[in-house]
Amino acid sequence: MSDSALERPTVLVTGAAGSLARRVIARLHGSCRLIAADFRHRVDTDSGIASYKVDVQSGGFEGIFRRHSIDAVLHLGRIFPHQSTRLHRYNANVLGTRRLLELCLKYDLSQVLIHSTYYVYGASPYNPALLTEDSPLKASEITQDLIDAVELENLAQIWLWKHPEIRLGILRPCNILGPGVRNSMSLLMARRIAPTVAGHSPMMQFLHVDDMAKAVVRAYEGGAHGVFNVAPDRYLPYQRALQLAGCRRLLVPPVPPQAAGLLSRALNWGAFFPPYLVNYFKYPVLLDGSLFAQRFGWRPEQPAKDVLAYYRLRKQRGS
Repeated sequence: MSDSALERPTVLVTGAAGSLARRVIARLHGSCRLIAADFRHRVDTDSGIASYKVDVQSGGFEGIFRRHSIDAVLHLGRIFPHQSTRLHRYNANVLGTRRLLELCLKYDLSQVLIHSTYYVYGASPYNPALLTEDSPLKASEITQDLIDAVELENLAQIWLWKHPEIRLGILRPCNILGPGVRNSMSLLMARRIAPTVAGHSPMMQFLHVDDMAKAVVRAYEGGAHGVFNVAPDRYLPYQRALQLAGCRRLLVPPVPPQAAGLLSRALNWGAFFPPYLVNYFKYPVLLDGSLFAQRFGWRPEQPAKDVLAYYRLRKQRGS
């Protein structure tokens, strides 16, 4: 191994099978020695990038830390609510993250970056026009299905202040869309007919997965320490976003989440219109992303209309 290779930091990227992680790995390839890990399956990688299928709760994950002298962890792997049961999500997202942080402390890592979500703020008619990083996290007060997201954040923030020797950054992005993304919003925009709550069209923010990958790399290279919203400073009404994505609207009465749950299960809408997100389709949850933009010199390159056009073009091509 050359001296230049030895000087490069070793970075572990979790969730390596995901679209975001793959883009982050591509951006860091060459400047870092990379290790890819995912709980779903072993990911095929370029030569020189070690790849592992791991369980973040098992002892097998520690084997990676023993085998490699890791300098930083980019924790991008997270189980989405539509992908598993509430208990399994909690065990993987919260307890798994705690185990990962314990290993980072045990093996003297200098930097950790955690990918969170804007859902932790909760959707409420009493939210301020723009949510800053110190706004309260109210999602778990509204629905139990987002408890794991809030608990993961609470855990990370405790470690942020308890262990200042580790630079720990927490990124809260808005809706991430684009090729390969499999979250609820991307699945919704990929549909030809999309439900919308009658009488509601909240303002929303959308971010292309490439711009989010750039944000992750900027945060890592800039030694992010603290909590940061990641979002553009422009917004779109939800129903306008559906038009730009080539979706036909299906009006749903403004029912409470319990009734929405019955409707969602009856029509098999759970992956893209889950009942615990009904309030997010009624009330705006807009992020003030100015702190991150100013601190790291970041701005999204792709406007929302271009991000959404990807889904419209896919429909036109019949894919």
